[in-house]
Amino acid sequence: MALLPSKVKYRKQQRGSRKGLAKSGNFLAFGEYGIMALDRCWMRGNQIEAARIAINRNIKRRGKMWIRVFPDKPISKKPAEVRMGKGKAAVDFWAAVIKPGRIIFELEGVPEGLARESMALAAAKLPIKCKFVSRHSE
Repeated sequence: MALLPSKVKYRKQQRGSRKGLAKSGNFLAFGEYGIMALDRCWMRGNQIEAARIAINRNIKRRGKMWIRVFPDKPISKKPAEVRMGKGKAAVDFWAAVIKPGRIIFELEGVPEGLARESMALAAAKLPIKCKFVSRHSE
């Protein structure tokens, strides 16, 4: 199942800026535990989905999980060996803009050891370094 918006106002977007820290989504809002991004990237929908599956398999669907990011930025790419010009390319994939400090997943209703293990498995599926955070440590 690919994560992508069902409908958008504009089909293509400019690349935008990835500098700075996460202004929103930078604290635990729902669960007890979470993973926080330490780097910046464009996270693809299939990477988010792979991490979600890793968490669910490890916690065996106990507790509750929240996905705090959604790939709503269209990234276009021209095919190999195509000359310059001739307009903007078709959308290649959808991405979520991740900045340092952004909470990606949250968990609740599982012991801390299991949450830590699940988040480590999920972080291995993601293209950036992540840190485990909990409400107790804040």
